[in-house]
Amino acid sequence: MNKEASDLLPTAFGGPRRIVCMTEETTEWLYLLGQEARIVGISGFTVRPRRARDEKPKVSAFTSAKIDKILALAPDCVFGFSDLQADIAAELIRAGVQVTIFNQRSVAQIFDMLAQVAAMVGAAERGQALLLQYRERLAQMDQAVQAQIAQGRRRPRVYFEEWDEPAISGIRWVSELVQIAGGDDCFPELAAQPLGKHRIIADPGETVRRAPDIIIGSWCGKKFRPEKVAARPGWQDVPAVRNGQLFEIKSPDILQPGPAALTDGAEQLHRIVMDWMARHG
Repeated sequence: MNKEASDLLPTAFGGPRRIVCMTEETTEWLYLLGQEARIVGISGFTVRPRRARDEKPKVSAFTSAKIDKILALAPDCVFGFSDLQADIAAELIRAGVQVTIFNQRSVAQIFDMLAQVAAMVGAAERGQALLLQYRERLAQMDQAVQAQIAQGRRRPRVYFEEWDEPAISGIRWVSELVQIAGGDDCFPELAAQPLGKHRIIADPGETVRRAPDIIIGSWCGKKFRPEKVAARPGWQDVPAVRNGQLFEIKSPDILQPGPAALTDGAEQLHRIVMDWMARHG
């Protein structure tokens, strides 16, 4: 190789140096990896970690983005999530930006996505160490549940509502985390549907018929109102309503398909379920 050609090569292969994260999970993950210096722009919905809002410019929502501001940051990579950001991704690609859109929907896919991001920024070892911790904790939860079942206690039926008007349930990674945490999702069949519009529960009476023992609300950025749920026609005889088992898990803790769901979200689910099992054995 002649000198001129060798001068064109980078001195180190460390992955992208200027990253825009259009959703929260990659921002949080890069901070956990100690790679936050690579982030030059974030989503305006980012609250994890809290300091990111003070340190990084906000250049996108979820289904919209400030393309001019993103381009002005001269990113060498943009991270996004899901088909809902496809149009944003296409516009950035046409402008010559490298874009990586992840589409993780299951717990296993979240683990895979996090491993990929860690490898991309040269932090594979740190990433694998964190992911191992997450796997071990989820396994401990499952073991605790099995111990309760061995003592004759049953799994509670859990209705998880990610939006109220219309009622939407069944998001896949949440459904799987409910199972790991010790519950049975009331609408497991909806977990196969990636789009919210295909997970709408058109008949509120169907939720009543499935008699959830626990109701958990996470209304995607809107405060969960248990009293409104309890006041729905016909819901007064639902076991969860009758026994006061209505809880909120904040959307950044569970609806973000990244480290938050695997840690804080799963922990909250597990505490709620284990408390119910202790009381209703």
